[in-house]
Amino acid sequence: MSSRFKTREVKVGKIIIGGKNPVTIQSMTSTNTADIAATVRQTMLLADAGCEMVRITAPGIREAENLALIKEELLKKDYDVPLIADIHFNPKAALIAASIVEKVRINPGNYTDRNLGKADFTEEEFQEAIRKTEERIAPLIAELKKHGAALRIGSNHGSLSERIISKFGNTPEGMVDAALEFVRICRKMDFHNIVLSMKASNVRVMVHATRLLVQKMIAEGMDYPIHLGVTEAGDAEDGRIKSAAGIGALLTDGIGDTIRVSLTEDPVFEIPVAQQICEAFSNIPSFTDKPFDGFFYDPFSFTKREINPNFLSGNFTFPLVIGKEKANEAHAPDLVFSEDKIHGKGRVYEFLEGAKSGFEKHLPEGFVKINASVISVDWLKSLYQPANFILIVESTTKNPVEEWRKVFEMLHHENLKTPVILKKVYSETDPIKLGIQAALDFGPLFIDGFGDGIWLEAENQNPQKLVEISFQILQACGSRISKTEFIACPSCGRTQYDIQASLQKIKSKTSHLPGLKIAVMGCIVNGPGEMADADYGYVGMGNGKVALFKGKKMLIKSVPESEAVDRLIDLIKENGEWREA
Repeated sequence: MSSRFKTREVKVGKIIIGGKNPVTIQSMTSTNTADIAATVRQTMLLADAGCEMVRITAPGIREAENLALIKEELLKKDYDVPLIADIHFNPKAALIAASIVEKVRINPGNYTDRNLGKADFTEEEFQEAIRKTEERIAPLIAELKKHGAALRIGSNHGSLSERIISKFGNTPEGMVDAALEFVRICRKMDFHNIVLSMKASNVRVMVHATRLLVQKMIAEGMDYPIHLGVTEAGDAEDGRIKSAAGIGALLTDGIGDTIRVSLTEDPVFEIPVAQQICEAFSNIPSFTDKPFDGFFYDPFSFTKREINPNFLSGNFTFPLVIGKEKANEAHAPDLVFSEDKIHGKGRVYEFLEGAKSGFEKHLPEGFVKINASVISVDWLKSLYQPANFILIVESTTKNPVEEWRKVFEMLHHENLKTPVILKKVYSETDPIKLGIQAALDFGPLFIDGFGDGIWLEAENQNPQKLVEISFQILQACGSRISKTEFIACPSCGRTQYDIQASLQKIKSKTSHLPGLKIAVMGCIVNGPGEMADADYGYVGMGNGKVALFKGKKMLIKSVPESEAVDRLIDLIKENGEWREA
């Protein structure tokens, strides 16, 4: 983060979001809000772990009223952590919550629009819907102003209304416009205690939508704080790496004032991940009101950098994964290195240390290894253009993203389409922490279409583990899909089945289906919409019951949890997408 987008301060109880304040950490309880004791207990555990704000679902009036009892019990125990009410369809519940908690979160796609089975809306119908939205949200804004509470307006990819989709499609543009409709109403009522978020399980969509939101805010003279999170990120290392890649890409751009890491685990486990991410961006930089001025490419959509044909023979998949020779288990690297040689598909290539000997005018085909810090325009201009080579660009700084972006900017301006393998050596001994840090370092490049290979080294790590992390980062960024993609929500009080156990069972039986996307969602309220582009959905719909989806179409409902995983596998087989492990 070389500079940070300057936002206004928004007060949420004792916490200030935005301005020059550090990035704050929040999470959400997974207990039933009707169970006051359990919700209080989990909120306390989250606060003890370092969570600065706690969100609690309030789908109905009863749950909203329970927020007062939950807050009362917390204060009795000397916990004054700010509470956030999560509202979906019920404006009455939102009004009650606004008088109790420090912040209310609404999703524009759920809160006021009602899906009517329409695909086309006239401009008159569009404007009439906005007018009705203003009527419905005005009482909430008045109540928030009265009690000094904040509002998070959070668009989720996959839960946009028919009206928004009819105009923008299910796109980042639609997500942004859905939120800004609400913001404009708030501004009309002189209410500015607002936080905004653009969430998606697809990391690129989340990054592009958030950048676009900031751009459009700037164009309209807005400066509201930004909440970051990759929704339905899943669990274990995959969920941590996916969250770090998406959140880290935006924090690198100087965007983001509060974060939530969403894992399908006990929410307490989210906090150390969020803390590691925040620590990586702990130095308060300079501030800017023009965060995209330094970009040499379009940061609002994805275009893979074009590269020249390379000398590698055989059927190689890019981006390449580089690893040690002994890493020969599942997810084997494309190329292996030993000393000053790289091996791949029966061939051995030496690599030239580009910074030590100067550049050889008659370079043999192969690899040129160089530190990012010594690459200059003059050095690039000296390259013998007909030579067939791949650059290995290593960064040894704490800010590799900035270094690597500068290298790609120089290549762009010199119109050089040489493939580039990004390399970094780590000293971290904890493989989970290493994976998170590597996702922060490499994720922003691959999300934006830069990088043709990834090379991780660490003296104290199993070489195969480094290869596995490399594949996980590429998968999280959508750069190379090497295994099944799981979209799984973190659970909340609406979930009435054991989503964590179900996810583990589904992963154990379907992880060998690369390219297939399976969503494991907590409830029917959000599941069908927010699983977005999943191929199959496993969605809770009541006490111990599950609905099974193909795409967004429900095919089987009310399946007992004990049978649901096997029925899901049968459904995949019926559609010809199953293969044996």
